[in-house]
Amino acid sequence: MFTGIVTDVGKVRSTEKKGDMRAVIETSYDMAGVDIGASIACAGVCLTVVEKGEGWFAADISDETLRVTNLGSWVEGTLVNLERSLAVGDELGGHIVTGHVDCLGRIVRFENVGDSIAMDIEIDGSHGKYVASKGSAAINGTSLTVNAVTDIADKTVMSINLIPHTQSVTSYKSSSVGDQVNVEFDILARYVARLNEKA
Repeated sequence: MFTGIVTDVGKVRSTEKKGDMRAVIETSYDMAGVDIGASIACAGVCLTVVEKGEGWFAADISDETLRVTNLGSWVEGTLVNLERSLAVGDELGGHIVTGHVDCLGRIVRFENVGDSIAMDIEIDGSHGKYVASKGSAAINGTSLTVNAVTDIADKTVMSINLIPHTQSVTSYKSSSVGDQVNVEFDILARYVARLNEKA
């Protein structure tokens, strides 16, 4: 379990087909304190540490994960939001995040507005029921507040504001219009939608 509070921006060192895909990610984490088998959220996807060394770790990524996330687009140098899993007693600074991506979104606006960046993310309209104005969503593993929601034909657009701090401590410094992003909806929204379906 995670909170969507990014604690490091890693960098993809390499990817290779090994089973499905294996990625090696550079990190500033002290890997001596990270066990083999530990979970790390990488761009919002819960991955398992299968190898490690000083300043890096490796994770295996299944074909299913590649199908439903943007991890298949990783190349050497790709910046990756990282978060280690919660320990009992840790501060829950963002919102509850599982690391299980619900869908891919696409950045359709990425514009400087004062010191902040206005970012609009388009998702399939079938997922619009999970998004609420002033609610939370995890985008590439970052807990963000949805400022507004707009339904347009078969699409839903989430409008988000990236403050300077968020820009400086996440991978958004390398984002642009057209990028695909991993989207995980608030877990409470999933349950409420399911209850409404069964009512």
